[in-house]
Amino acid sequence: MTVTEQTVVGTGASDLTRAARDHLWMHFARMGAYQDKPAPVIVKGKGARIWDDQGHEVLDGLSGLFVVQVGHGREELAEVMAKQARELAFFPVWGYATEPAVELADRIAGYAPGDLNRVFFTTGGGEAVESAWKVAKQFFKLTGKPLKHKVVSRATAYHGTPQGALAITGLPAMKQAFEPLTPGGFRVPNTNIYRAERMGAPTDPVAFGRWAADRIEEAILFEGPDTVAAVVLEPVQNSGGCFTPPPGYFQRVREICDRHDVLLVSDEVICGFGRHGTMFAAEKFGYQPDIITCAKGMSSGYGPIGAMIATDRIMEPFLQGKNFFPHGYTFAGHPVSAAVSLANLDIFEREGLNQNVLDNEQALGDTMRKLLDLDIVGDVRGDGYFWAVELVKDKATKETFGPAERETLIKQFLPGALFRNGLYCRPDDRGEPVIQVAPPLTCGQAEFDEMEQILRATLTEAMRLV
Repeated sequence: MTVTEQTVVGTGASDLTRAARDHLWMHFARMGAYQDKPAPVIVKGKGARIWDDQGHEVLDGLSGLFVVQVGHGREELAEVMAKQARELAFFPVWGYATEPAVELADRIAGYAPGDLNRVFFTTGGGEAVESAWKVAKQFFKLTGKPLKHKVVSRATAYHGTPQGALAITGLPAMKQAFEPLTPGGFRVPNTNIYRAERMGAPTDPVAFGRWAADRIEEAILFEGPDTVAAVVLEPVQNSGGCFTPPPGYFQRVREICDRHDVLLVSDEVICGFGRHGTMFAAEKFGYQPDIITCAKGMSSGYGPIGAMIATDRIMEPFLQGKNFFPHGYTFAGHPVSAAVSLANLDIFEREGLNQNVLDNEQALGDTMRKLLDLDIVGDVRGDGYFWAVELVKDKATKETFGPAERETLIKQFLPGALFRNGLYCRPDDRGEPVIQVAPPLTCGQAEFDEMEQILRATLTEAMRLV
């Protein structure tokens, strides 16, 4: 059986797979690959399980896409959506308020740390990041610092696909097809301590954290503090594989931002709403942002919604005279999405999902670290219900795989093999080759063990290919 044959999911083309091939333009997908093999068609979800149109049952080890915190198939959430659609299916928040949007904004402001009291709704995470950059630029224009427009973010970090958010993203390969981008995005090293030596950085965690944070100040000083508006960081960086913050890192970044009057944006599109055991991960890692961007877990994916949350200080100039923020989205704060988000957050509180993550994150990490006995596994890292397994060619030297080997492993073999073996998760090589797992927040040891066993079997098979 060839690698190409191994990646085929399902056993023959149904009407759905033919229609997918001919008409559905899937995101981040090599569409040519589906001309001679059927696309996986997911038709049902329940709890932490999904099923395709061939009846194949799979453990959802990625919560859809770091989204479905409360699990699939929650009847009460479907009922809330139907009830809201009957009462008011749509009305924009363009100068008008709706009851669900008001209640959700109030609820989110209550969860957010400090005086992050102003909630600007979007329909997703990329739009939230785009909104954060735009509001930062306008804030400084309104407060007498019109040159402050640049943004500092980290290498390999992903912050979205709109032109502005893409300029903040630290993945050159994702940008090349769309250049020139919005000007003003600048990069600093990330917090991948596993690769600290390659960056010329200290390997002691505290010293490494200080080193990485100081690179942010270095970039601000190089560009000129009077031109830098914001620093945009994820609490735990997704792209590259779950880079956690070293001790003292965010506290040092906060000091740097305060010293140079630069806004600190905590991009919590993935990390927010329980992924790390708190509503917002900034709280867990002990820092106060000026802006939080969020989406995904707010509704557990039952409705498209996101938000930019700003402090009272940022809102203040927009309350003066005729000032306003000339920015918005038709479906932002959608009544059905807002209503289901409120019900989703009720489940969080009623079932204690944040505490479940805090109680079980050590067990999830310990279970994933069992894979370190495989020659192909170089590092296992993460926090909460958000973990990555880095794959290496040589464990002793940390040598990574070359382009052809990555193509075989990450693009051709692992996605189909993992799914076939009963696990949906994320093989990724936007940095080094990794596999990410982020199960629904309802999961426990039984699901952790199942993920580890499937990963072990699949990686053992993969070692014979490279």
